[in-house]
Formats: sequence, C-alpha cells, structure tokens
Amino acid sequence: MYPDAKTIRKYNRKSYVDLIEVPSERAFYSASISAFLTSDADSILGGLARKSGFSIETTQRDAWVFQIRNLQEQFQPYVDRGWIFLEFVVPRLGRRIDVLAIIDHVIFVIEFKVGDSEFSRHAIDQVWDYALDLKNFHEPSHACAIAPILVATQTCQIAGSISTSHHDDGVLYPIQASPDQIRNIIDATLLFADGQKIEPQKWAEGRYKPTPTIIEAASALYGNHSVAELSRSDAGEINLACTSVAISDLIERAKSENKKAICFVTGVPGAGKTLVGLNVATTHMDSKSELHSVYLSGNGPLVAILREALARDKVARMKSLGEKLRKGEAKKAVEAFIQNVHHFRDAYLADPKPPVDHVVIFDEAQRAWTKEQTTQFMARKKGRPNFNRSEPEFLISCLDRHPDWAVIVCLVGGGQEINTGEAGIGEWLNAMHDHFREWEVHISPHIHDSEYGAGKALDLLKDRSNVIFNEDLHLAISMRSFRAEHVSSFVKHLLDRDIEQAREILKQVNDRYPITITRDLTRAKQWLRQKARGNERFGIVVSSQAQRLKPHAIESALNNPEIPQAASSGWLV
Repeated sequence: MYPDAKTIRKYNRKSYVDLIEVPSERAFYSASISAFLTSDADSILGGLARKSGFSIETTQRDAWVFQIRNLQEQFQPYVDRGWIFLEFVVPRLGRRIDVLAIIDHVIFVIEFKVGDSEFSRHAIDQVWDYALDLKNFHEPSHACAIAPILVATQTCQIAGSISTSHHDDGVLYPIQASPDQIRNIIDATLLFADGQKIEPQKWAEGRYKPTPTIIEAASALYGNHSVAELSRSDAGEINLACTSVAISDLIERAKSENKKAICFVTGVPGAGKTLVGLNVATTHMDSKSELHSVYLSGNGPLVAILREALARDKVARMKSLGEKLRKGEAKKAVEAFIQNVHHFRDAYLADPKPPVDHVVIFDEAQRAWTKEQTTQFMARKKGRPNFNRSEPEFLISCLDRHPDWAVIVCLVGGGQEINTGEAGIGEWLNAMHDHFREWEVHISPHIHDSEYGAGKALDLLKDRSNVIFNEDLHLAISMRSFRAEHVSSFVKHLLDRDIEQAREILKQVNDRYPITITRDLTRAKQWLRQKARGNERFGIVVSSQAQRLKPHAIESALNNPEIPQAASSGWLV
C-alpha cells in the first residue's frame, strides 16, 4: 500500500528513498582486501562454489583458482585500503563481473579472460559495459572514477595506457593488462584519477536502479511490487506514486459515494502512463472484488506480449514456491484484466448489460476514433449502418450502464494521434459535455498545453461545477531513458517556440544527453560512433519526407510528387 499523496510530498529526498528495499549482497564473495590476502585460497574457492548455486565445471574452478592466486599476489600493497568482490552480479545484464575492487577513491572492474593471448573487441566491450552499467545505474557509483581492466592471462608485460573518454564522466577507457601488471596499472590509475575515498560499506548498500522494460515493469507489478520501485529517479518515484494514489483515492471515493467519474492522466513521453494504468489494474485484479479493474489498449502486439510475459512470470513464481500452475490457467487470469479495447468494444456492442468491471483504464485514449471514423467502421465491418457515436462516447456509455458507480481512467499522450480518424482528447471531452453531464471530470491542468489539442473542448466544460483539476494527474518525469528525464520539456518548449526556456533546459540536459545539428550525414554517423561506448546501440531516424537522403541508400517511406522541395530538406538530429 502507498502512503497518501499528501504524505508522499512531505517526505524529503532521503526519507522517501529509505522506503525502497535495498539488496544486501550482490557478490558470490566479498571481503576487505586485508581479509582476502590472509584467507586460504581453497576456503575462498569453497565460498564461491557454495554461493554459486550451480555445478562447477573444471574450467570455472581453474579460472577462479588462477584469479584468487594472482590477485593475492598483485593486491599486496593495498592492505587496509579497500574491498574486493568476486563474481559481482550485474542485475540488468544478467552477467557477473569477475572481480570488482574498491581501492581508495577508484572502482576497478577487472575481467579475466583465462587462456586468451589477445584482447578481443568483444571482451573490451564487455568490461566497458560493466563499468558503464555501474556508472549509469548504481547510485553510489555515479560520482566515482571507474577503471575497467581486461586481463588476458596468456600475455606478459602488458600495461595499457590510462585515459578518459571525451564523455569525461569518470569512466576510463578499458585498460589492457597482463596478469603481472595489474598492480602497476592500479597504482597508475590511482594517481591519474581524482575523487574522494570511497566507503566500501556504503557503496555496497547503495541502490541499483536500472530502467525497466515494459515487460519487466509489468511483471514486477503483477508480483505485488509498488509502481514507485520501478523508477530509477527519486522524482520519478514520487511522481508515479502520487498519480497512482490520486487514482486509487478517486476509485475508493466513487465507490463509497456511488458516483461516476472520469479522469485524464497526462504525461511526457516515457513518463510511465502505461505503468500507472497497469498498476491500477494489478492492484484491483481480484475478479470477486467490486473494485476489479481492466486495462484496455488498442495496441494488439503490446496486449499479446504482456499477457504471455505475465503468464510465464506467474508460472515461474509459483514453481519457485514449489507449486504447479499450468500456463493456460495463468494466462486466463491475466486475460481478465489486460484486454484489447476493440474486443471490449465489440463485446458490449452485442451485450446491452453493464460490464463486469466498474473501473476501466484506456491506454492511449487520444487514439480513440472520431464519430465519422467509427460510423464508417460500424457500417462496413459490423453491419450497423445506423451507428452514430464516436468511440469515446460509446465506451463511456458502456460504463454508464452501471446503476451505481463507475470510474474511467484515460491515459493521454500529447500529439500522438497517429492514424486517420483518431480523435484526440477533445472527443472525450465533447462526449462528457454532450451526454454525460452528471459524471465528475478529473483533469490534469497540463491538458491545456497545446500538444493535447483540447482547447475548444475544455471551454465547453468551464462552467461545470464537477470538473476538478489535479496536478497529481500529470507525469512530468520521463523514465524511458535514464539520461533523458528532462528532454521532453526541452522539446516542448522548442516546439512552442519558447526559446529562452528551451535554451535554459538545454543547458541542463546537454552534458548527459548531447544534442547537435548537422546537414552532413557522414559527420552525423561519425558523431554517433564517437559517442557510443561498449555495446551501446545507435541509429538514425529520418523524416518520411527526406527525399534528399535517397543517394545515401535511405529510402523515404513517402513518395509523393506533390511534396514541395523545401519540405524535403530533412535535418538529421
């Protein structure tokens, strides 16, 4: 259960963070360097084997033995100067760092390639990825110097150069080393890098907060985690929690007071609108409860993937508890609260009774169809030539069949009406004005923003006493990219031609999210390659009207001779 929205806002940064559970141990073996140096190699090996949880192959055992003996020799100068972790688990990458050592003010990520006599590109990227993962997702590592070291055990007298990248964020270029040169490289790195001494205990207790995929997030919610735990930023946690609490409060009040209400949740791209919807649905997924909710989306592939993933996750969790559950049974339970909006619409087109659900969440509500588009579809596909309602009006009417109470939650993205006939949020507001005046309307005040296109429809509701504006219904922090929390604000101000605000926000984001403009495709590609590290992926998104890119083998999806030449000048961003 969440604290209420007012309580959340009273928490200071530290106290709210303390609500998040912190993993206590992530390595197969961890000890002070002093304890490591005085321990018997066989006892360390036994500890690794016990903690591993899997049968140990001879090659793995021999690799551990080599690492332990080599490091006990190379780490002699660092008694009482740090901590060592063996087989440190990197949660999101699903792999383990061979050796992670904290010595003075530097974190050393050491990857051994036992039996290798060369430093492959794949291995270099691997150790670099480990360092970047710590820098980006492990909170105590954000401000630390991190030195990735790749050791090829069949080499000798190799000590690679120590240098920082142009990112200048504390992550050094991967350093190539032979086993006999690890000590020299550590000494040189300690002289090269600046920083304060790292407290190993505090570092080990720090939160590891990767950005979850939609599948991981949905699985966590289905497993009874809170939506706040899924954000990697404190502001994002509070924002998600406040919005979820606001919706839950509205549902409870509507039920207790026998009212009908609709609320519109707005948010920047990637802020977690879908997660909020899934959170409401998973919180109230007991089919026997009056608060039972259903999450509806017109995105067919997303619905199918979520259903499959959650069913598999449920089977796996039950198996871990020693219980058997068939996937078909698990999938049936999931299908009860995650559905395709078109199937929901068609079901209650044929059935005049109220839906079994009192609470319905419509994801991407701005993409519901206009009256014209819906009328044409119903006549052509459903054999209903006299149907004359917009999709929002019909969907609201389904919930209005309840004699007591109902709540509709509309998750709204700004400027995301993609296909012909998609109505935008204005059609929902028009329906509320024309046909459902007794319903309470709870709106994010940001729905006035230009990208939502709700201006005229909002004017129709301004004289109604049952329209409530609630700041908690807006998600302002993007959690899709850990570097891009405020990029959406920059883009909004830029499109609104608010140059001064755009310039100020650009100063805030440019270090973590560099933005540049060029008309030279070759330079654009070079810039992307320079920025990418490890296995970071990159690509180019171009306008469908960028006809001038054809000579570069980039074919436009739109070949319309009526497009003026000036419109195809295609900036590359």
